[in-house]
Amino acid sequence: MDIEHWRREIDDIDSELLRLLNMRARLALKVGALKQAADLPFCDPDRERTVLQRLQEINSGPLDERAIDKVFRRIIRESRRVQSGVSIA
Repeated sequence: MDIEHWRREIDDIDSELLRLLNMRARLALKVGALKQAADLPFCDPDRERTVLQRLQEINSGPLDERAIDKVFRRIIRESRRVQSGVSIA
């Protein structure tokens, strides 16, 4: 197989990652609306630690713990940003 084959594979995975990230963001919006209705803070450090720890435990590489931490901290930060823009109609 040539480089173009592997690039197409990467492009397909990137498309799937984008779809999943947007799905996650839509769920974060729902959680954000519930938090707002319950007058809860958008940031939940305990939950974030639990998420990161679980991901570290299930990671089989080749990404190392530092990479997983960086990527998912950014995803969590963006989820918080999305949640904070929620307003109850």
